[in-house]
Amino acid sequence: MHMGGSKFMKWLSQFTRLATVFSPVFIFLCFYLAQKQVLITPHIIDELGVAALIYWWALISIIQFLAPPKLKSDIRLRLITYHLLAGSFLVFFSGVASPLALLWLVLVYVSYLNFGVLGYIYSLASLGITIVLDIYIWGNWSGSYALPGLMTFICVAATALLMLNVLDAQKTTRKELAESRIAESLQRDSMLTIVNNLTDAVISTDMDGIIKVYNAASLSLLDTNVTLKGMQIDKVLQLFDSDNKPFNITKAMQEAKTVTKREDLCFVISDDDKMLLEVTYAPIRSGFSRSKKAETHDGYVIIARDITKQKSLEEERDEFISVVSHELRTPIAIAEGTISNAEVMMGHPDVTDTMLKDSLKTAHDQIVFLAGMVNDLSTLSRAERGVADNTEEIDVRELAHAMHTKYAADAKARKLHLNLDLSVKLDNVSASRLYLEELLQNLITNALKYTKKGSVTIGMHQIKDEINFYIKDTGIGVSKSDQTKLFNKFFRSEDYRTRETSGTGLGLYIAAKLAH
Repeated sequence: MHMGGSKFMKWLSQFTRLATVFSPVFIFLCFYLAQKQVLITPHIIDELGVAALIYWWALISIIQFLAPPKLKSDIRLRLITYHLLAGSFLVFFSGVASPLALLWLVLVYVSYLNFGVLGYIYSLASLGITIVLDIYIWGNWSGSYALPGLMTFICVAATALLMLNVLDAQKTTRKELAESRIAESLQRDSMLTIVNNLTDAVISTDMDGIIKVYNAASLSLLDTNVTLKGMQIDKVLQLFDSDNKPFNITKAMQEAKTVTKREDLCFVISDDDKMLLEVTYAPIRSGFSRSKKAETHDGYVIIARDITKQKSLEEERDEFISVVSHELRTPIAIAEGTISNAEVMMGHPDVTDTMLKDSLKTAHDQIVFLAGMVNDLSTLSRAERGVADNTEEIDVRELAHAMHTKYAADAKARKLHLNLDLSVKLDNVSASRLYLEELLQNLITNALKYTKKGSVTIGMHQIKDEINFYIKDTGIGVSKSDQTKLFNKFFRSEDYRTRETSGTGLGLYIAAKLAH
C-alpha cells in the first residue's frame, strides 16, 4: 500500500505485505481456537464460510506480496477488498464487539496514510456499516448487543484519531527537522563558499592543533597542493618570532582566551626566502560549549595574511619621510638664513646692491630647488599610484625639437653642445604626452647636470614598429657599484664628483616609474 516516500513509509509497506501474508494463518488459528472453545464467538461458525474467507484472504495476500500496487487506483481497489474481508470476518465470525475488531485500526491507519482525511473517514464509515450489518443480519437489536458494537466504533474512532494526531505531529516534526537540516546545509555551504573566496588563509583545528578545515588561500600561502587535513598545524606552519625563536602556535592558541593578533611572526619558506605574516587566532566556542559551566571550546581558527609587502612599504614610507624631511629642511634653512641676512644688510651703509642681489639669488635658487622637489614628489605620487594620463598621438620629431629648444640655453650656459640624433623616418606614437615629456626632461636635466664638458645628445631612432629614445652624454659616468642602485628612490652616488652637484635623488627613479 505504498507509493514511495520516506524510510518510514517503505517500512510500513513491507510490514503491510508481511501482515497480509500471515492474515489467513491468523484467521485459521482463530477458527481453531473457537472450535476448541478457547475463543468465544457470539455467532454460529460456518466452516464453509470460514474456508471461503481464508481462501479469498490468502489470494489477495499473495497478490499483495508478489505485486505491490503502484497506482492510486490499485491501492484504492485493494483497500476496498481488505475492508470487505475484514467486515466479513467481524460479521460472520468474531462479532463486532470482539477485541479483534480493534485490528480495524490498521485499516484506518493505512487508509489515512494513502488517502489522508478522506481515507480515514471512509474507513470509519466502513466500520460503522459493518456494525449495522452485523446487527441487521443477526437480527439482534437489543441494547445489550448493539451497545458493545457502538462502543467498539467509538473506541476505534477515538484511538485512530489520537494515533493520527500523533502521526501528524511526528510528520510536522520530521518536516521541520528536514527543513532545518536543509537550512543548515545551505548555511554551511554558504560559509564554506565565503571562506574559500577569502584572500586570507583560514585554517580550523581541533583542540590538539590537528587541521580539520582550510581554504584555498591556505594552500596558496604555503605553496603546496598536498591536503592539510589531519596534519599538525605546527608542522605545516613553522613560525619564528622577531627574535628568530620558534613560535609554537598550538601552545599559543591553547593559552589564548580571546582573539589574539600577532604581526611579528615569520614563516620560513627556504633559507633565503622568508614571509612576514599577520596571524590572528582564537578559540571556537559553539552555543553548546558556551552553555557548559566549564571553560571548554571546540577547537581553534587561524587567519594568516602575508604582510611582507606591507611591511616593506611601511619601511619605505618611514625612509621617505626621513629623507624628504632632511632634503626640505636644508634648502628652507638656507633660504631663511640668506633672506634674514639680506634684511640685516639692507640697513648697513657699506652693503652694495650686488651683495644683496647675491643673497637674494641664493635664496631664490633654494626656493626653485624646493619647487622642483615638490613637482618631483607630485609626479612620483602619480607614478606610484599608477594614475594613467590621457594618451594622444604624439609627433616624435616635433617633440625632439621642442626638447632641444627648451634646454639649448641651459646647455649653452654650461658650455655644452646639445645635439639631436633622429632617424629619417619617425612615426607618431600613442602615449601620455605629460609622462613622456617628464621622463625625457628628467634624463636630459640629469645629463646636463653631470656633464662638465663635451656634449649631450637627444636621440630617437625607429626600428620596425618601435621608437627608441635615448639620452647620451660625455659626463663622468656611473661606477659599477652604483649602477645597480641607480633607479632607487633618493639614491645619490657617494662619488665626490656627483656630490658637489645638488639633487633630490628622485629623477631617475621617477623616470623608471614613468617608463613602466
